[in-house]
Amino acid sequence: MKESHHSIGLRTLEDISSIILHSHDLQETLDNIVTIVAKRMKTDVCSIYLLEKDGETLMLKATKGLSKASVNRISMKVHEGLSGMVVESRGMVMTDNAPSHPRYKYFKETREEKFLSFLGLPLFEHKAPSGVIVIQTREARRFSEDEISALRTITFQIGSIVHNARLLDSIQHKEQERAWFERELAKVTNGNGGAAMASKKTAKRAGGSNMLAGTAVSAGFSRGKVYILDRFSDKVIKVAKVGTRSDEHKKFTIALEKAKIQTLYMEKRVSETLSEDDAAIFHTHLMILEDRGFSSKVYDLVEQDVGATRAVHEVVQHYVQAFSAMADPYLRERSADMEDIGRRIIDAMEGNDTTSMSLKEKRVIVAEEIFPSDLAMLDHDKILGIVTEKGNVYSHAAIMAKSLGIPAVLGISGLIKAANVKDEIIVDGTSGHVFINPDSAVIKEYARLEQDHAGRMKELEGLRDLPAITSDGVAIVLSANIGLISDVRVANMHGADGVGLYRTEFPFMARPSFPDRSEQALIYSRILEGFPGQTVNIRTLDIGGDKGLPYFTCPHEDNPFLGWRSIRVSLERQDIFREQLAGILLSSGAGIPTIMFPLITSLDEIRQIKEILASVRDELIREGHDVRGYIPLGIMIEVPAAVQIIEFLIREVDYVSIGTNDLIQYTLAADRNNPRVKQYYDPHHPAVLHSIKRVADAATKAGKKASVCGEMASDPLNALLLIGMGISEFSLSAPSIPIVKQAIRAHGLDACRKLARNVLACRSGVDVRRNLADARAQLFSGAERRKSAREADL
Repeated sequence: MKESHHSIGLRTLEDISSIILHSHDLQETLDNIVTIVAKRMKTDVCSIYLLEKDGETLMLKATKGLSKASVNRISMKVHEGLSGMVVESRGMVMTDNAPSHPRYKYFKETREEKFLSFLGLPLFEHKAPSGVIVIQTREARRFSEDEISALRTITFQIGSIVHNARLLDSIQHKEQERAWFERELAKVTNGNGGAAMASKKTAKRAGGSNMLAGTAVSAGFSRGKVYILDRFSDKVIKVAKVGTRSDEHKKFTIALEKAKIQTLYMEKRVSETLSEDDAAIFHTHLMILEDRGFSSKVYDLVEQDVGATRAVHEVVQHYVQAFSAMADPYLRERSADMEDIGRRIIDAMEGNDTTSMSLKEKRVIVAEEIFPSDLAMLDHDKILGIVTEKGNVYSHAAIMAKSLGIPAVLGISGLIKAANVKDEIIVDGTSGHVFINPDSAVIKEYARLEQDHAGRMKELEGLRDLPAITSDGVAIVLSANIGLISDVRVANMHGADGVGLYRTEFPFMARPSFPDRSEQALIYSRILEGFPGQTVNIRTLDIGGDKGLPYFTCPHEDNPFLGWRSIRVSLERQDIFREQLAGILLSSGAGIPTIMFPLITSLDEIRQIKEILASVRDELIREGHDVRGYIPLGIMIEVPAAVQIIEFLIREVDYVSIGTNDLIQYTLAADRNNPRVKQYYDPHHPAVLHSIKRVADAATKAGKKASVCGEMASDPLNALLLIGMGISEFSLSAPSIPIVKQAIRAHGLDACRKLARNVLACRSGVDVRRNLADARAQLFSGAERRKSAREADL
């Protein structure tokens, strides 16, 4: 029976994943890949050529079937040969009689005159081709569409491997340059040059209650005794005994293997308790532990009589400094992953069994920094809350804490000096406030909040299965924003009407390389299956700006929010875009998907997207896949340009979703993450409200749906205002759904329209807020008004 291209591609990708784990450098990886591809594709030759730094020269880097002596010796310009033609055209080149092709170039050293057929596809790194993969056979052979698709799937993974290797190589070169500079500086200063110690602000401990502020990363609040997460590895670095080189070499080798086994255990545990997405970080950890470049640095230091414990610490710190210097906040947070890996190796060398970490009773975890491995090993049911001195919303630990529903506040300056094991602590993961030894007034207030919250939750639980209908019978759709598979349970628990925004970049962030179409199809299918009979709006990859991937470096830009991001990346990197669209289409039978595209600014973008989507669909059908006949298409309205031409854009799509977070910052030229201009970021500015109204009116006139997605929709009063402006669908955080649903069911459409008329007549944000304050007093009462006001403040 003939093996399908899907089977060939999947089996080869599985082989490549194994190769990545067990190869020690780029050359070994490429050598193994060409061998596997030639075997799976049943060809006589598979070769990989990579572009040199000049961008004009292709160098043979690995081959199965040609002479091995020609590796790193045979090169050609991009305007030469069939391989050069692949780069030049940025597309496939295929012939069943290569020697007769006008672009054929003969190299005696390779003995490739024996091979007639030729199929070449480009490898991509960032926006441009980075090389070529070629397969050849002795007999004349016209490769089938199935075979071409299989090879195309494989090239996607190879491109990521090459990019990762070059990024690592770049970091290593920077380390070497820094080491050289430090040596030269020491010569000039006769060894007396020193680094200035950075001063650190710490919170002053008061005799009684001590309030500290940090970054809220996981909502909710809790109260309990402090548990200081002590770092064994931090203490032993200076005092660790140093044996012979042989002893230290052996100590590190054994510890490295222990760390690998422990990592596999943690990956399994987290995948069982949370999801595969949350566990994927440990696969990345395993890749680093398997990396020969990492271990060789440690062995090199051991050979210089540096103890293994100190050597691991120094190597890890080199990587930490390199990642910390990166502009992208997500990549900066990968320094925490390196620290986590180093700590576990040191613990293993010095005999600290972290697998036995346990809490005897419920506690609030206090630490300088929390790592994914900490959350993997501790009993989740006994963690009341998490507070740390380092970390932010981009850390994997923060993502895991949110998935677990544990209140967490990170990045609290001076926390470690302010807290001790005898303290009681209140964690407010919604506001970002932490109270150490709170006084009676604070305890009383939070006790009241907790009581109100418990009563309200019981009341809201009764709304879960009820529809969001105004008191006069108008149906409103309240769907959830999700990013991980673990969010499915949370969304259903709060009664979501499907998914209004599935952020596909989250599973991309949790992986060590771009997931191929088969892997993406599996992820999307699991999401769709979690919402039977309900719509799931799948937004295509939205990276750039403040969102990056560890294996895909966006170019440095002075203002990345106005640069290469979102749909612009997808349209330029069509290899990535086509794989994602294929993954979505392959999963379409698992539920009711729609596809939504971010940061649209023109009709040309929509038309180009449609052409690419049609091409991908045709390709899948030719390959024999069963693809859903029609999938509705939508766009995000996030910039003023889209608002200005909404009447034209709405004709090209099935629905629009107003992304209020970006629309506000682009309309008002105010970065919502910049504290210096935070006061200018105003969701109630008349320009923002009238933009939303214009989009809603255009959608109504065209007979299509307009939804609102963003923080603005999570406030009950804002929701009523937006309903009055013509919005009938909302996408919001799952925990906010019951609160908003309660407000909708308590009020009629006429009241909402009256509120909208009054607000739209206002000439300034101050007038709008005054008007809304009056409306809040009229529409809400008692505990409901306090809760609504609290939500608005947050």
